[in-house]
Formats: sequence, structure tokens, C-alpha cells
Amino acid sequence: MLRMVDIIEKKRDGEALTTTEIRWFIEQYTLGNIPDYQVSAFLMATYFKGMTREETVTLTMAMAQSGHMMDLSSITDYAIDKHSSGGVGDKTTLVVLPLVASCGVPCAKMSGRGLGFSGGTLDKLEAIEGFNVNLTEEEFARLARQNGIALAGQTGVLAPADGKLYALRDVTATVPSLPLIASSIMSKKLASGAQGIVLDVKWGSGAFMTTLDEARELAKVMVRIGADAGRDMVALLSDMNQPLGYTIGNALEVKEAIETLKGGGAPDLREHCLEIARYMLLLAGREKHWVDPDTTRKLLEDNLSNGKAFEKFRQMVEGQGGNLAMIDNPELLPQAREQLGVFATENGYISGVNAEKVAIASLVLGAGRAKKEDSIDHAVGVVLTVKVGDRVRNGDKMGVIHANDLLKAGEAKALLLEAITYSSTPVEPLPLFYDAILGRRN
Repeated sequence: MLRMVDIIEKKRDGEALTTTEIRWFIEQYTLGNIPDYQVSAFLMATYFKGMTREETVTLTMAMAQSGHMMDLSSITDYAIDKHSSGGVGDKTTLVVLPLVASCGVPCAKMSGRGLGFSGGTLDKLEAIEGFNVNLTEEEFARLARQNGIALAGQTGVLAPADGKLYALRDVTATVPSLPLIASSIMSKKLASGAQGIVLDVKWGSGAFMTTLDEARELAKVMVRIGADAGRDMVALLSDMNQPLGYTIGNALEVKEAIETLKGGGAPDLREHCLEIARYMLLLAGREKHWVDPDTTRKLLEDNLSNGKAFEKFRQMVEGQGGNLAMIDNPELLPQAREQLGVFATENGYISGVNAEKVAIASLVLGAGRAKKEDSIDHAVGVVLTVKVGDRVRNGDKMGVIHANDLLKAGEAKALLLEAITYSSTPVEPLPLFYDAILGRRN
């Protein structure tokens, strides 16, 4: 007979748990048969003692199978998904999904909301009047078949064990545990039905992983989990020491995504999206198509400039009830009442744009959530057009604060001025990517 106290003791002493023990624990906790205080003890023991590769894979699969496992075979014989570990100004999904779908690869993705900083993908989409993120699984599959693209919220039946465990990790100081982070992310990806997964693992001042080594280790663990679970995997290590693109804030980021889908947008955002999309096509082709990076790159660039990617975005918005007038004229998206300029205070070169401080500024304005129950102001946020390495003169305009409260705007401005540092000598621009880690199904 299995007992939770024995499992806690075993993990406390650094022993590896069996597949039977892990599966029993997840099943019983999901059913509500194990109290939170015992699971809290287990999480702390795992935080200190870690898990083996086999344990981590077993935990991930048990969490994925704790609820409904999606079947996307009616949409495509090889489903491709992407996941970002989160970042400041990261509106990549809004660009990459239509771009990949415009190449004939169906994209059916479930995303989440943001907690802290600016909103998540769903919050950004809800800046579009009428856009429905709460699709049933049948509606989700129908739209993906019909348009080759659908983007909706995760259902409560998708990896429910992860939701329960994450809530406890958040209040027991056990969030920064590599096996727990990796199993949380990958359980939802595996339950979503994809055979190929591209992970965008960020590190820096605006990311959960603050060092490149930490991000690399997390990426390796997640790639191993995916490969051991029979998925094709790519993990890209990307920079989050400064915001991605120019905008931070929901409607502002939708507007920038539209500009990028029309062939414009911030150069770093455009380049980031092209690289993520290239790897998604590489997996979708399973090494039969899109192998040559130059050919793939040209196809993707062409679909940004010829309107095909933007048309896929319009199809998605129309299919999910969104107001197309806002897409065709982004000035109709929610707009803040007040705009406050941000200006350089020195001559020289930008040596740093601290992403975390920029994120806090957007949170102060109301673009994100400090608590899950907080509401979001879709109109507010920050536009910041300087990047590390740029040369500026004292008084040059570097950005605009979009606010509905002048007091909050002043607080946000102070944070932005703190976030930006200067150098009297030239500074090298930051790289977008540092490495790519690939794993093929076993």
C-alpha cells in the first residue's frame, strides 16, 4: 500500500521515486485525496534533492495525463507548437502563428494569461473587440481545419495537476526548481497534442532565468523530456536583458504585431519571429522540406511582405469573432487618454535597458496583473524605441508612456529613466539568440 508520507521521506533522503509512486501521487493529488501540507513537504524535498531524468519524465507525463490529452489528428498529421518562457514585450505568438500558417502548416495553439509585467497572449488578443479566446475543443478544431489557425485559452481539463501544483509552488518558495519548472511547462505542451515543439527559453533581467547557464540547463531538461516522451524538440536560448520590440502593453503590442505582419515593425522583433518560425517549419517538414535555412528564410520574409501572413491573422480574428476594423485600422484599438514623452538625459551610447524595470513600469500603469484577480487596462503601456548600442543625445525622444492616470504615468517615467543606462564609449548590440538545442523523438 502506497502512503504519501513514505514518498516524502524517500525524496527527503535523496532517493529516486518509482514510476508507480509518482503516478499514484499525481493521480491521488488531482482527485483531492492528498492534503496540501503533504504536497508542500514533497515540493520542498524535491527543491533540495532534485530529480533524475527518469523521474522528471515520469512526473511530466503523469501531470500531462492527469486531464484530457488533446488529439489534433483531425487537423493535421503532425501538429507543431511553440512556447515562450515569457518576456517583456514578447508578442511573438501573434506574429509567428499566422506566419507559419501562411506557409501551409496548420497552427492550433492554446495560450495563457499573464501574471505580472504586461499581459499574456490572451490578454493581448482581448484588446481586439469581440475576440473570443474561450473556444470549446470542437470550435478550436473546426477553426483550425477551416482557417489553418486557431489561438485560444487552455481549458481547465488540460493538465489539471499542474494548476494545483503551481499554486502551491507559488506560496511555498519552490518555484525555482528545475524539474518542477520543466515538468510544469512540458506537461501542458504534451497534453496539447503537438508532435513537434519549439521552445523559446529566455534569460536576462526580464526573464525567470537570470543567467545563460540556468536557461541552458532548463532548455536541455525540457528537450530531454520531450524527446523521451516521443516528441521532436528545439529549444532556442534568447536574450531578455532588454524588451523585445518597441512596445510593452496589450493594445500597443497588438498594433506592433500587425505592423510586423505587414513587413514592418521593430527589427529585433521581426528577426526573432523569423527565427522561431524557421525552426517550426524545420520540425513540421520533418527534414523533408524547409531544410535549407536560406530557402525557408526567403519564404517567410516573402509572406511578411506580400500580405499572406497578415491575411492569416485577419482570418483568425474573423473566425474568433474579433472586430476586423481594428485590425485594418489599428488606431481603433483601445487608446490611453494621456501620452507622456521619455527623453534621454545624457549624451552617449545606450549601455542597458533593464527589462525588469520597464516591465514594472508597465505594471504600474495597469498593463499587467500583480494578482490573478486583477483587471487589465488594455490601452496603457510603454513605447520604448532605444536598444542597447544606440547612440543618443541629451533631450532625444526615446519613448512614450501611454497612461490613463497622470500620477501613475509619473511613477512609470521615473522607473523608465532608472532602467536606461549610458556609456561614453560605443557599446555592442545584444544578440537575439545564443544557442539552439535539438532533440529527436526516441
